[in-house]
Amino acid sequence: MPSKSTKTTAKKTKTTKTTNKSKVSPKTTIKSASTSTVKKEVKKSVEKKDKKITYNTLRGMRDITPKNGVIWQNVYSVIRNVSNSYGFSYVETPILEQANLFIRSIGKGTDVVDKEMYLFEDKDGSKVCLRPEMTASMARSYIENGMQALPQPVKVWYHGQMFRHDRPQAGRFRQFYQSGCETIGDSGPVVDAELISVAYNTLRDLGIDTVVNINSIGTLEDRQNYIVELVGYLRSKRSYLSEESKKRINKNPLRILDSKEKEDIEVMEEAPQILDWLSPESKKFFTDVLEYLDEAEIPYVLNSKLVRGLDYYSNTVFELYADDEEFSNLALGGGGRYDGLIEQLGGQPTPAAGFSLGLDRVVMILRKRQEKLEREGQKPVEEKKNKVFFAQLGIQANKKSLYILEFLRREGITVYHNLAKSSLKAQMEMANKIGATHTLILGQKEVQDGSILVRNMDSGIQEVVDQKKIANFVKKILQA
Repeated sequence: MPSKSTKTTAKKTKTTKTTNKSKVSPKTTIKSASTSTVKKEVKKSVEKKDKKITYNTLRGMRDITPKNGVIWQNVYSVIRNVSNSYGFSYVETPILEQANLFIRSIGKGTDVVDKEMYLFEDKDGSKVCLRPEMTASMARSYIENGMQALPQPVKVWYHGQMFRHDRPQAGRFRQFYQSGCETIGDSGPVVDAELISVAYNTLRDLGIDTVVNINSIGTLEDRQNYIVELVGYLRSKRSYLSEESKKRINKNPLRILDSKEKEDIEVMEEAPQILDWLSPESKKFFTDVLEYLDEAEIPYVLNSKLVRGLDYYSNTVFELYADDEEFSNLALGGGGRYDGLIEQLGGQPTPAAGFSLGLDRVVMILRKRQEKLEREGQKPVEEKKNKVFFAQLGIQANKKSLYILEFLRREGITVYHNLAKSSLKAQMEMANKIGATHTLILGQKEVQDGSILVRNMDSGIQEVVDQKKIANFVKKILQA
């Protein structure tokens, strides 16, 4: 029979077990719950990884692919050549600028400032924006970089990306490209005419005929007198205007002039015309501009409703429209005089004028023309030019290829190639796909002989050419 002490120990042991059990059980339950949660999270994570993630451009943005890249390069080349030929120097400004630069220059009440600017707060708390246009940036650059000390006028040209949170449509994007010219430091009407000539001839050299729409909005004093008359008229017709134009009567009445709303167009047919409110000096200036255009044989039409959408303009304003039935309502560019802008931004009183071309619309027209040619079985002009492809066969030829290609490149010759392909058949197929007219073939034999085989892709005729003479031979092909 067990002793009392033994019994007590047994009871204590039992009690201890019970106590331990009560402590362990809740922990076990918690652990199970945690494991279950972890399993669920792991499962979700795996499912997410299994799902294919796709990334697309943001609305209003797009890529320039190799197919369109040829057109873009041609456009840039023409713009550069024409601008340089008129004595303009190339410049660039930052894409990111102080927001107040555009709020002050473009003006509150304009669509650009009120609705379209991409505004951000920088890490230091300052307000910045993606540039919506280039003229204000150029005016800022002129002041900041002391260009007033240069021989006047300062004539510059540019191209780059601009940003506006607009409604995307054909030829209009939120990220868009502009090229343009600015002449700062000359108040003569011949400057306005020259800028119009540059814009007109740039588009002409790209194969796009245009008609210039032109108007004068006079000086600030001229406009203030006109606005009093215009607002009186608009108030009398308020009930006939669109809702947007009703808001603009007291805010920015000039913008109603070029409204595209049907009811507004009808009302503005009888509106007073700004040309009737110009001072004698403003009328004389505008007449002189038109006479210069007549001498240059640049076609234009007077458009009394044209005011442009930016507050800094004065006197001459103009836009260029495609002289083409399909694209007749498409403005390809525009500009005008902005004599007060430099002073408004903190500089000395400085006359200035400029224009910009909307390259997205220009490229759209050129691309549609190219597509039409392709449907008709014709090659676009740029594809009619001779192209040369380089093919190599064998290890020795592959190694020698870089030397020959670099030699041709230094001679200013563009040669297409794919050194990663070892099959001659595959390389010849590629030559056909890119439309090469001639293929340079380098094999083991040619490496040993110091020669290159030149094949005419149309006739199949092949000719052996000395490697030392290949550059001149290819130049003749490309010039043919």
